[in-house]
Amino acid sequence: MNVNQSAPPVPPFGQPQPIYPGYHQSSYGGQPGSTAPPTPYGAYNGPVPGYQQTPPQGMSRAPPSSGAPPASTAQASCGQATYGQFGQGDVQNGPSSTVQMQRLPGSQPFGSPLAPVVSQPAVLQPYGPPPTSAQVTTQLAGMQISGAVAPAPPTSGLGYGPPTSLASASGSFPNSGLYGSYPQGQAPPIGQAQGYLGVQTPQRSAPSQASSFTPPASGGPRMPSVTGPLLPGQGFGGPPVSQPNHVSSPSPQALPPGTQMTGPPGPPPPMHSPQQPGYQLQQNGSFGPARGPQPNYGSPYPGAPTFGSQPGPPQPLPPKRLDPDAIPSPIQVIEDDRNNRGTEPFVTGVRGQVPPLVTTNFLVKDQGNASPRYIRCTSYNIPCTSDMAKQAQVPLAAVIKPLARLPPEEASPYVVDHGESGPLRCNRCKAYMCPFMQFIEGGRRFQCCFCSCINDVPPQYFQHLDHTGKRVDAYDRPELSLGSYEFLATVDYCKNNKFPSPPAFIFMIDVSYNAIRTGLVRLLCEELKSLLDFLPREGGAEESAIRVGFVTYNKVLHFYNVKSSLAQPQMMVVSDVADMFVPLLDGFLVNVSESRAVITSLLDQIPDMFADTRETETVFAPVIQAGMEALKAAECAGKLFLFHTSLPMAEAPGKLKNRDDRKLINTDKEKTLFQPQTGAYQTLAKECVAQGCCVDLFLFPNQYVDVATLSVVPQLTGGSVYKYACFQVENDQERFLSDLRRDVQKVVGFDAVMRVRTSTGIRAVDFFGAFYMSNTTDVELAGLDGDKTVTVEFKHDDRLNEESGALLQCALLYTSCAGQRRLRIHNLALNCCTQLADLYRNCETDTLINYMAKLAYRGVLNSPLKAVRDTLITQCAQILACYRKNCASPSSAGQLILPECMKLLPVYLNCVLKSDVLQPGAEVTTDDRAYVRQLVTSMDVAETNVFFYPRLLPLTKSPIESTTEPPAVRASEERLSNGDVYLLENGLNLFLWVGASVQQGVVQSLFSVSSFSQITSGLSVLPVLDNPLSKKVRDLIDSLRAQRSRYMKLIVVKQEDKLEMLFKHFLVEDKSLSGGASYVDFLCHMHKEIRQLLS
Repeated sequence: MNVNQSAPPVPPFGQPQPIYPGYHQSSYGGQPGSTAPPTPYGAYNGPVPGYQQTPPQGMSRAPPSSGAPPASTAQASCGQATYGQFGQGDVQNGPSSTVQMQRLPGSQPFGSPLAPVVSQPAVLQPYGPPPTSAQVTTQLAGMQISGAVAPAPPTSGLGYGPPTSLASASGSFPNSGLYGSYPQGQAPPIGQAQGYLGVQTPQRSAPSQASSFTPPASGGPRMPSVTGPLLPGQGFGGPPVSQPNHVSSPSPQALPPGTQMTGPPGPPPPMHSPQQPGYQLQQNGSFGPARGPQPNYGSPYPGAPTFGSQPGPPQPLPPKRLDPDAIPSPIQVIEDDRNNRGTEPFVTGVRGQVPPLVTTNFLVKDQGNASPRYIRCTSYNIPCTSDMAKQAQVPLAAVIKPLARLPPEEASPYVVDHGESGPLRCNRCKAYMCPFMQFIEGGRRFQCCFCSCINDVPPQYFQHLDHTGKRVDAYDRPELSLGSYEFLATVDYCKNNKFPSPPAFIFMIDVSYNAIRTGLVRLLCEELKSLLDFLPREGGAEESAIRVGFVTYNKVLHFYNVKSSLAQPQMMVVSDVADMFVPLLDGFLVNVSESRAVITSLLDQIPDMFADTRETETVFAPVIQAGMEALKAAECAGKLFLFHTSLPMAEAPGKLKNRDDRKLINTDKEKTLFQPQTGAYQTLAKECVAQGCCVDLFLFPNQYVDVATLSVVPQLTGGSVYKYACFQVENDQERFLSDLRRDVQKVVGFDAVMRVRTSTGIRAVDFFGAFYMSNTTDVELAGLDGDKTVTVEFKHDDRLNEESGALLQCALLYTSCAGQRRLRIHNLALNCCTQLADLYRNCETDTLINYMAKLAYRGVLNSPLKAVRDTLITQCAQILACYRKNCASPSSAGQLILPECMKLLPVYLNCVLKSDVLQPGAEVTTDDRAYVRQLVTSMDVAETNVFFYPRLLPLTKSPIESTTEPPAVRASEERLSNGDVYLLENGLNLFLWVGASVQQGVVQSLFSVSSFSQITSGLSVLPVLDNPLSKKVRDLIDSLRAQRSRYMKLIVVKQEDKLEMLFKHFLVEDKSLSGGASYVDFLCHMHKEIRQLLS
């Protein structure tokens, strides 16, 4: 896989920028931009000490290149400093032209060769006026190149592909205190050795050495260099390359002596700053001795003493920044994986294979290991010892989705029936028969692959072995040849040793004033009439075995008898909510087809019955208690669907008070906002789990409802929470009904217990998700559906063996929708390694982020948010520092080196740190944060991937006739062109952003209005128009919605509109208003953290 590819081409820098009304245009030299609150990352949001560096006289810069103007200038990203300090006509957004600044002749001691320079005809053009408040610039230079083309002798001790380092696009960050800052008005050390920030990512390729350029030692003045981003098929930095696709440059010149070149040539190497002998290369001149300026240099900042050299006239160097195209791009990585791995099926026969990314569409062929749709791991090659694991700090975890839905082309797991004897298991550890069990003694016994115990094979299961020691019937038995399969469970696996009854669904409807006034009750009753025909059913069953019941409530509960023999439904009221009981048994839970007429009559009457209610108070805990008691009386498991509107303040168990307090944000007491108000709900949840009663909660709040407390029971019973704030039928009907239909129809396993077994050497120590645990090994789920995951962390308890690897077996015992007791088994074999390089080569960043987000979101219950964020940053820095120290080939400390598999770890981790839970903006409510926190807890890897790094799709760039999804662009405001329309999705939200200068024809085709100004901002439905563009966009929206487990409501956002702030919140590569760092800044912060750890 070629990682060294640039993001999709964007216009070159150096052309005039459009200035939009209301957009801040950063002035030349970095005038303060819009003020932003301080970021949580300590020093790197400090004030910007202003001093200017002056280049030698006679320097010139390239003429502006032609090209379409980029969308907008980036907004302030470092404290007060603007994020791209180019004056108008100087914003860099995309590949820079390959113009290399000419180096002035200077002394060159030590005979170090000059790196080759590509010169292009350039119009000499003097620099503009000196900046008013110039910035400290970090001149990033010096890069390493490598590629997989020409193998060279391997670097000592490393038997794997070369690290490639990312060209530090000659840019600099406005000094944000990253590597040390100077007090205002005090001279920094001058003309110091400069480091370079390159991002080095090792290739999976033939061993070769990264070629590196010796920087000129000391002497001549330092020249700035402009290096473009990486182009497809090109290494990170290095000798000149012929650049496919966009820019062509002159042919490479002769390499300096002593330079090896491996792989394709790269863009021209940047010049290094003079390096002081005896000092390590440093960034930003923060360490080492100060030195007087060279002759003909202007003083470092106005008024600085020049220590005896002749001052020349000040000629400011325009501050540059790290080119966003030169840092790892999620879009490029996703695109490469799709191209490389989306065409062939993923065959699971080989141990320890890393699957394609979750963003790639691929088919799975089960040949002995569970499909990645069921289990994904943070690493597929785990350290043999706990010491090695501690050193690397890479968490060993698996994200398991036991009932995951498969695409139609893949077969569901086979069901194996062993009759009364039940499934074959190991006598000692109770692991189930699987493809890794070893048959011995001619097939009469088998050795357990988990605990090595030798077991007898029962006579009815005996079969001869072939010459390889395999059973001759291995391929006829799913449990001997597949990674995933099901066993029918015997009566021994059932509660009270009797087979379960089919489950029941109870619909519990809030009929208080709020619910009636919004039209919710009428809408819901209408929908249920038809929805009850679509209850989940097994295989080819004519109708569903699930029975249904109905309850309405406000301060009291109303139960309904809908027995088929009745002409009209009967209502029974229970007003003693403190001592809940179910007033009827017969006629409460009924078969839908038998009682159809009575149910329809009831659903017609409910909205009218309560139409004039003035009751505003509601109860909550007694409603769940009643549903659970009803299931208990019917001796079955089931699910409660609760439709609730307000904070339960009526006198009853579980009564809550409004405790929303924004003053607690950013204090040590903030964690209490995520904790439940009372322990009553945990106790209630425990009883529900024991009964197999799962709760799905639909909330329709107009104000604070304390989601943190109300979601406790759904969370602990394996249920779901849906939230529709300020519900209005006309705006939210489609979203609510779509979620409800999906929720009622989806296949659920009831009364489930899951256990994860591992082979000797590792064990499961921690679990995350929506479930309850009464001991340390069994995950208890009153209900489990195909969207829910359980994340399991493993730790070493012994040494592992490279030969035998490590095994996981996930066993889920559950009751199907038809009332059948089943066991679903998933097996996965992983490799073990003694070399850290093997661990880092087989990691999966998306799964790692899923685990880290869940760990952090659980951490906020007990720790201050700053401590949680710092822990994440430290762990990420330790992972990357360990790689740098132990696996990367030696290079300057100024380079940031990232493992190939983890090059997106910083960008994704920054998205987690900036998320509403860990760093809320002013507009995010406490309920929203609690809602997202519990949502992420049971998300799968694909959902967290798009949730933290949303997809941004340009709609008018691809041809209209194209049926494929348009290629995404990076989530940054820089990538928006005001002449285009974009769709942004994150699994929960869907935005259609319309640029201010979009063509009139596009506006007409999509919105049926004649101009941009006539588009209604906040529109949630696109008009159905008969033209190719309208059809294409509506089809794309439908296809995105179909991929997600929740309905994404559309919001149309116009450029410059007040809703745009909400949209920009999802452009996660930019600095956030709540103080979260931009990707570029965070990468620098990460680099600083890694260097501190290494020093």
